[in-house]
Amino acid sequence: MNESPTTRRLLLLSPVALTLLGLIAIPLAIMGYISLLPRNLYGGVDWHADWQIQSYVQLFFQEDFDGNLELNWVYAQALLRSLFQAGGTTLLCFLFGFPVALWMTSLSERSRNLMVLLITIPFWTNLLIRNYAWLIILREHGWVAQSVNALFPQAGGITLLYNDFAVCVGLVYSFLPFMILPIYSTLEKLDWRLVEAAYDLGANRWRALQRVILPLSMPGVIAGSLLVFVPSLGAFITPAILGGGKTLMIGNLIQQQFGTARNWPLGGSLSFLLLAIMLLALIAFALYSRRAAKAVHLGGANA
Repeated sequence: MNESPTTRRLLLLSPVALTLLGLIAIPLAIMGYISLLPRNLYGGVDWHADWQIQSYVQLFFQEDFDGNLELNWVYAQALLRSLFQAGGTTLLCFLFGFPVALWMTSLSERSRNLMVLLITIPFWTNLLIRNYAWLIILREHGWVAQSVNALFPQAGGITLLYNDFAVCVGLVYSFLPFMILPIYSTLEKLDWRLVEAAYDLGANRWRALQRVILPLSMPGVIAGSLLVFVPSLGAFITPAILGGGKTLMIGNLIQQQFGTARNWPLGGSLSFLLLAIMLLALIAFALYSRRAAKAVHLGGANA
């Protein structure tokens, strides 16, 4: 029996479509349904109640003793802290990762493969163990804290653990390879004759980096930024261990609502709020990527 191209195409796409439906669409639909139900008296949800948006109202408002709504900054502060931590982690990963990726392109092929292997070695260890390793490194009487306090005795004892600094260190360490590898993959394919042409036209190293290397590496930078920003925004293991419960992020709030608090509707609404922010970030990165690619294309055409 002859099959039309459309039927053949649908049959080839059906495994992917079924996988996306079973692992993404259906769980999201269940989570959305839970977020619209009221909380049960003993935790969980009341499956027989009517739909409502009370859990979404609780994200930004709370009732006072008279039943009036007033602003609730608890979840907003956790959301802003998550955004700042994810943005700072992405920026630091770029500042550390771009020079490393650029340096790797100057090595021989054997040395490049070795460096890629060394960068991926941390993935062989569980994330929980790696965070506990930083817990030992940054502890109060550890050698890092003693060295910092010896260099700055006037500070009166600097605490490196259970604060935003420790969480940022853990996030950068965890997601730095996700920034290095995409940038290296882009720079590896770069036509270095363009850099030589920039030198011939009078550009110095900084000018060549700014006008040639960095614009042409933007696809890798954008891909690495997405791979770092999105998981950093929803991270909860690193803030829980290195933050010690003092730096509450939105991922920790979701974990608490589905765990100890057993407030599933609020946890579902927080999850959809996080999903909405991630989608906005993806759209922003996609628009910026398209604009950057168009700028590079126009620059090459004008040249």
